[in-house]
Amino acid sequence: MPAKRQAVEREIASLREEIRRHEELYYVHDSPEISDREYDALLARLIELETEHPHLATPDSPTQRVGGRPAEGFAEYVHRRPMLSLDNSYNIEDLRAFDERCRRLADGRPFEYVAELKIDGLSVSVHYEHGTLVRGVTRGDGRRGEDVTQNVRTIRSVPLKLKTTPEQLEKEVEVRGEAYLPRAVFERINLERDEEGQPRFANPRNAAAGTIRQLDPKIVAARRLEMFPYDVIAGERKPFSTHWQSFEWLERAGFRTNPHRALCSTIEEVINFCNQMELKRDRLDYEIDGVVVKVNSTALQDEFGSTSKAPRWAIAYKYPARQATTQVLSVVVQVGRTGALTPVANLQPVLLAGTTVARATLHNEDEIKRLDLRIGDWVLIEKSGEIIPKILKVVESLRTGQEVPFEMPTHCPVCGGLVVRPEGEVVSRCVAADCPAQLKQNILHFASRRAMRIEGLGEALVEQLVETKLVRDVADLYGLALETVAGLERKAEKSASNLIAQIEASKSRDLPQLLYALGIRHVGERTAMLLARHFRSLERLSRATVEEIDDIHEIGLTVAESVRDWFDDPGNLELCDRLRKAGVRTEMEEVAGASASEAFAGKQFVLTGRLETMTRDEARALIEARGGRVTSTVSKKTDYVVAGEEAGSKLDKAQSLGLRIIDEAELKKMAGVDAA
Repeated sequence: MPAKRQAVEREIASLREEIRRHEELYYVHDSPEISDREYDALLARLIELETEHPHLATPDSPTQRVGGRPAEGFAEYVHRRPMLSLDNSYNIEDLRAFDERCRRLADGRPFEYVAELKIDGLSVSVHYEHGTLVRGVTRGDGRRGEDVTQNVRTIRSVPLKLKTTPEQLEKEVEVRGEAYLPRAVFERINLERDEEGQPRFANPRNAAAGTIRQLDPKIVAARRLEMFPYDVIAGERKPFSTHWQSFEWLERAGFRTNPHRALCSTIEEVINFCNQMELKRDRLDYEIDGVVVKVNSTALQDEFGSTSKAPRWAIAYKYPARQATTQVLSVVVQVGRTGALTPVANLQPVLLAGTTVARATLHNEDEIKRLDLRIGDWVLIEKSGEIIPKILKVVESLRTGQEVPFEMPTHCPVCGGLVVRPEGEVVSRCVAADCPAQLKQNILHFASRRAMRIEGLGEALVEQLVETKLVRDVADLYGLALETVAGLERKAEKSASNLIAQIEASKSRDLPQLLYALGIRHVGERTAMLLARHFRSLERLSRATVEEIDDIHEIGLTVAESVRDWFDDPGNLELCDRLRKAGVRTEMEEVAGASASEAFAGKQFVLTGRLETMTRDEARALIEARGGRVTSTVSKKTDYVVAGEEAGSKLDKAQSLGLRIIDEAELKKMAGVDAA
């Protein structure tokens, strides 16, 4: 074999091993050693080598997690061993009755239970042959699912190649688990959908189910699904003598298992676990709706057997739903900055999950029709954790006949412009180019804290600026004069002066903030940061092709086409040019001193409390410019918690996890910034 080919094969093998190790450190053990940029460089090199030498590509290569063309549809797959649903219990007495049945079936033989969290996601089955992932299938109806292999490959906590395949496992191994979206990811997706004028997902379960059935695996990869495994099957049998041993093997094989599980000798221990986890459920970074209880012995599982629908050796204890009944007082239609019309129900205020709920989104016209909702209806609403309340159904038995059907307007409630609903879409939009609602929302978004952070530019002032035609687009903000602003109604000279100073200060915001502020469809904060880091300037991004944008890790074709479409509009290019001429920074700020790969590379931060000399956004920019990441949730993945004055529950959680807590001065010192 030629020496050059041997060298290529060695480099490919080394890269695959190194990338797999870093994926396991990050997604399984929550302890990354390198930054995202360094990881991307390793992956890019492997992709380059496999492209040049396609005969060396293998199905278990890390490059196969995301790739290929969007599927035209999913093939049906028949499960060799049915994925049965579980019987549900809704109170403690149901659990005790389940225990009595199990003890009768055991006929005096001692046994244990395993209690594990019931993740609110969707069940999937992952198949391995000789240790290599070959198939991923949805549960479907329990007997027939859909082959979603390309999408399952994008789940980073699912190994493409098992680290160990013990002799007692046959060549075919099936791992069953629950795919889910972390709460933070779910909230990010819904915020992005808000920005894009798309309807929100009702809950993480629906979002996960919709994600796993996406035809484009790049979209799936961008949404960051996770999976907790809960069972192992070899051929058509359970390979271990206990269910607990299955978890131990899953960890050795490279899976990330849920740490919240318990081996219980009695049903009282199970009940205690259920009660403890109910108190902790809102502190988890994923949704649960109960606890699954299983007989630990797999021999007894086989002996107890199943009914046609559910196993006799397992039960799901469901936590009480957080629901309430209230009345719809009215329905109003809001107009977003993309022209999207969103109906919102005003409710009779009701206490739900510790907060007073007075509004609920109705998403779109189809949702109203599905619910058959009318003004005056009594409705059942539900709230789970921090998720926005949703209307589950209309209580038709409470109708009096006085209820009034709601019709979506044919003209914009703000400007009177024509409203259209494009074929194949669920969102109605105002198409008037001069719609004040869209302009107002564009300006408010541009000035928002996460964007250009122009303090003092609130709704009342924006209303005046638009109504008086002083501002026709966001670039006009930079031409406002002090005397003009001071002359507006209820605007004192001092506050006008402060606003002008804020507008001037916004010119120095970095490129990621500007890209986010422009309101390009599908471009949220994370995407804006990725684009800014890659292209480094607005001008270079404006010339990028769809293919160049699509090649960026975490960015898919939908985003790439949206960005390209935005810059193809002459009016948008003119807007960028006017912003540049006004002095707005349109290039990525270069970090003095430590480079991104040196200071905070691969480190994850959480900010809590009030900092002394910086805003949180300035601290975020400081960290991200040096290769770090800032998240909103404290977890074992967190490397540093930056605590300021009046730090709250995040600080408490960081202390309980034993995380490193630093103050603002130490953050600046680590970043190589003068703390004075």
